[in-house]
Amino acid sequence: MLGSHEPTATIAVKDLNGARRFYEGTLGLKPQDTPEQEVVLYKAGRSGLLVYKSDYAGTNRATAATWSVKDVDGLASELKGKGVRFERYDFPNCKHEGDVHVMGSHRVAWFKDPEGNIHSLVNG
Repeated sequence: MLGSHEPTATIAVKDLNGARRFYEGTLGLKPQDTPEQEVVLYKAGRSGLLVYKSDYAGTNRATAATWSVKDVDGLASELKGKGVRFERYDFPNCKHEGDVHVMGSHRVAWFKDPEGNIHSLVNG
């Protein structure tokens, strides 16, 4: 039913202008044309990221969006240079290499946007 359709990650924010500075300036996303005032849609690869204004922003304590990338370490380093702070979690059978969590061949780096929404970079 939905297997042939692209999902869109949906991120709630309280400060849409601040979110735009982060998603466009820091992460380098380009906004798409949208008719609504309280919504910004970004194209990211073949999927999208919908950022919208909500009073419930930052209340999700789980990962909201995951980015599959070729070089987790390099991208994490680049984002850190732009002021992004990375999270550190202590999982069983996990070691840390700088900001990257290593679990076997799986490499992940987690970071938050200014509203507290959690994103992750994974090797893909």
